[in-house]
Amino acid sequence: MRIGHGYDVHRLVEGRRCIIGGVDIPCELGLLGHSDADVLLHAVSDAVLGACAMGDIGHLFPDTDDKWKGADSLELLREVVRQINLKGYKIVNIDSTILAQVPKMAPYIGNMRKNIADACNIGYDLVSVKATTEEGLGFTGTKQGIAAHAVCLVEEIKG
Repeated sequence: MRIGHGYDVHRLVEGRRCIIGGVDIPCELGLLGHSDADVLLHAVSDAVLGACAMGDIGHLFPDTDDKWKGADSLELLREVVRQINLKGYKIVNIDSTILAQVPKMAPYIGNMRKNIADACNIGYDLVSVKATTEEGLGFTGTKQGIAAHAVCLVEEIKG
């Protein structure tokens, strides 16, 4: 068994959608990035890749390549899972935390878990998504951005 950790952060700006965990959340601010800027799925993808010592999503999907401009991060996660499966690994479970003052995440967590589970070909009960504020502190607390952490356990596929 191997464990990986992922972290991502994106700035909150006007005029962008706020897509987190593959869920388009109504919010006056959205996340800035080359792709859809899904901070949670980027952290999950990096945790999965890290567990397999396969780099990070910036290596697989560089922001210098227009091919990935506006990319759906659920599709990127599906490709990450395909790549680790080809290397002989499968995901055991994922645990993640979103750090955000806005928007409120609670109504959307179930859908986020389902999206991640489906993209990773694992059960809903093997995906945890939690959310917290930083009580007005730091860049997430002052609504400048949203961050996410994720850990992933993988195991080698037998035979």
